[in-house]
Amino acid sequence: TEDIQRMVARLPDSLLGQRDAALLLIGFAGAFRRSEVVALDVADLQLRDEGYLVLIRRSKVDQTGQGRWIGIPYGEHPQTCPVLALQRWLTASGITDGAVFRGVNRHGQLASARLSKRAIADIVKHAAAAAGLDPSRYSGHSLRSGHCTSAARAGVPERIIMRQTGHRSERMVRRYIQESSVFTE
Repeated sequence: TEDIQRMVARLPDSLLGQRDAALLLIGFAGAFRRSEVVALDVADLQLRDEGYLVLIRRSKVDQTGQGRWIGIPYGEHPQTCPVLALQRWLTASGITDGAVFRGVNRHGQLASARLSKRAIADIVKHAAAAAGLDPSRYSGHSLRSGHCTSAARAGVPERIIMRQTGHRSERMVRRYIQESSVFTE
């Protein structure tokens, strides 16, 4: 959680910075895989009083495309709230349909194409470096694993973490949690 806060705090006040903040915060709060983040469309988002309800149409463990809904609640702090960050990005970019996360060129212009999975890793590494963190310790998967680690440190039961991540086995989710409990237990 502290790393994400540092990363978001160092992003530029620009369209690119708003996109990256929304991507980092939504990816972390939803414990999304890179493929799930880049596949998000505006039609997959439902704003509710509690936050966003996000439809993951297809994932690694859902190849048939049955889909599952993930709740992204409002955060405690406006600067790191995933819901507010996503709203800021959608408003600033003017995106009303299609891909949620798209490229922004060096002139600050929005691209029509959705980001690639590789772009997620680049964004995470760039944000880590800008925050003074070692970028070699971060990847596109860090948003998902960071969510699990932070939740476990906060005492969230494994079954609740599994509901958010979509993990089907306790063994797999424990691979994320194991490192976090080494100092707390």
